[in-house]
Amino acid sequence: MTLLEFITIFLIAIGLCFDSFAVSVSSGLMMKHISFLDAMKISFSLAFFQGLMPLLGWLAGKRISGYLSSYDHWIAFGLLAFIGLRMIWESQKAEEEKSFNPLNIWFIIYMSIATSIDALIVGLSFAFLKTNIYTSIIIIGIVTFIAAMLGILFGKKAGAHFGKKMEILGGIILIAIAVKILIEHLYLN
Repeated sequence: MTLLEFITIFLIAIGLCFDSFAVSVSSGLMMKHISFLDAMKISFSLAFFQGLMPLLGWLAGKRISGYLSSYDHWIAFGLLAFIGLRMIWESQKAEEEKSFNPLNIWFIIYMSIATSIDALIVGLSFAFLKTNIYTSIIIIGIVTFIAAMLGILFGKKAGAHFGKKMEILGGIILIAIAVKILIEHLYLN
């Protein structure tokens, strides 16, 4: 993996982890006295699913990538741009009042899956880009874990007024990466 590929995967991981970060901030806000072990449980679950979903998307994409190789850059661009725009659009929705226990195992699993659906689509685009999936999912998992731990801490300390801005930034990062992929393919190939 080249330095440029690492940076690209790292930026994708940052873009993907903003939903997990937002959930973690909410968990930190809801639980005034969350223990380190509880924070680790939430963060590990978010990171595990954020790493698993690209692998599942990659496996599905490998089955069909040979048929679409001449359009793969457009597919990757479209998928990443769509996710980025969707993140920005979702950030504009009103927050609903939620009463939940962020330490309930079913809630943790549900939120982990819900925040990692975008990563499934990113994994699909990885198959078209011939990305090293194993390195990618490790980077995505580690970045998500760290972001989730920081989100819980941030939620405990700061408050929720930055949540929407983080989702918008995540969307912008994914759109920028989509444009980079398209430019590289159109002008460097």
